[in-house]
Amino acid sequence: MKVAAVIPARYGSSRFPGKPLARIAGCSMIERVYRQAEKAACFAEIIVATDDPRIRDEVIRFGGNAEMTDSRIKSGTERVWAVIENKEIAAVVNIQGDEPLIPDQLIRAVALALEKDPVVSAARRNDSREDFLSRHVVKVVCDRDGRAIYFSRAPIPFSGEDSCAGFLQHIGIYGYSKEMLRAFVGGSASELERRENLEQLRFLFMGQPIRILLTDFLSHGVDVPADIEKIERLLRS
Repeated sequence: MKVAAVIPARYGSSRFPGKPLARIAGCSMIERVYRQAEKAACFAEIIVATDDPRIRDEVIRFGGNAEMTDSRIKSGTERVWAVIENKEIAAVVNIQGDEPLIPDQLIRAVALALEKDPVVSAARRNDSREDFLSRHVVKVVCDRDGRAIYFSRAPIPFSGEDSCAGFLQHIGIYGYSKEMLRAFVGGSASELERRENLEQLRFLFMGQPIRILLTDFLSHGVDVPADIEKIERLLRS
């Protein structure tokens, strides 16, 4: 099966403008994510989908492949569709452009899982009560076959007021068949999607199962400039 990897990367960010170009130990963040996708060694092509020529030029500089997309596109998923709509591929893996430490093994596992499941994502077990209560940490509950039942910013499943029995923290990497992605962008946001501000709930609302792969990957996303120092410390260690 012919699978592409797409890394959405936009320049505008209220908390960190130009984030994909931020230098991490001498290398731009977008290059670090791109190299991890290369290491997975399972893609017919890797594309950075961007809305800014500065990001495109950086990708070209390090020998990568970038395509310009409309700056009016609001979501990363729609940006992915914009670059693969007219390509002859069967599926695509959407890799977040602000996860410079994402393991190539996880990227490859998501790509390979698309042989059996048309929509795939990932999660890890987390025992932190602070994370459990945080609206910024997305939780997922699954059925016995590893398919997502629901995603939420709320603390699910319920634990006692002074305890945390552990939960599955959603990891923001997605794989979709081309037809499932077409259905997604052709649909509209449900009330649940709007209230939770979680795009993946559209698939569940449509009745489309999402296979969740379990991983030990501890996400270290970059949201603000101060996060760069944290990533560099992790690289040194």
